[in-house]
Amino acid sequence: MKIATFNINDVNKRLGNLIGWLRAEKPDVVALQELKAVDREFPKAAIERAGYGAAWRGQKTWNGVAILARGCEPIVTRRELPGDPDDAQARYIEAAVNGVIVTSLYAPNGNPQPGPKFDYKLAWMERLLAHAKELYAAGVPVVLAGDYNVVPTDRDIYAVRSYADDALLQPPPRSTPIGAICGTAGRAMPGCASIICC
Repeated sequence: MKIATFNINDVNKRLGNLIGWLRAEKPDVVALQELKAVDREFPKAAIERAGYGAAWRGQKTWNGVAILARGCEPIVTRRELPGDPDDAQARYIEAAVNGVIVTSLYAPNGNPQPGPKFDYKLAWMERLLAHAKELYAAGVPVVLAGDYNVVPTDRDIYAVRSYADDALLQPPPRSTPIGAICGTAGRAMPGCASIICC
């Protein structure tokens, strides 16, 4: 199964690029982040014409996530990350595709730090870790695809000094088990620290 993750940074503005890429590369499953579109604005018809079913959770501004599946409809198993019923940010969706649980996640940026946004980032990562453990314990194939918003090591970003205070480079996110796994994946596949398989 060919699985890709793509921070689209506005699905409607980059729809032409997305459709062209889907037709050229033919991934079986795609996790999209940063849709920047509410549910009713998601370009379902265009994606279907390209041969993909879709499940999404939209939101304006920076959030919104989707899962696309070639030739079938993803079966949604979860529309939010468990652990905080008051969290309304569209940062997580999970679906079954051909016997595999696939997520599209968009972890919080955490800036500025320190502060409430950074605290939210760390708490969100802990919730993700707890849920990942549950998925792993279920004994089914799982792919945690998405944008983790962690720079695992200094060599994974240019101009480190200009990012010295950025939440993505701070020790707490890097040292969480999720951040550590991202670093391991990044060293195994340079530039690709965004898919974790369990």
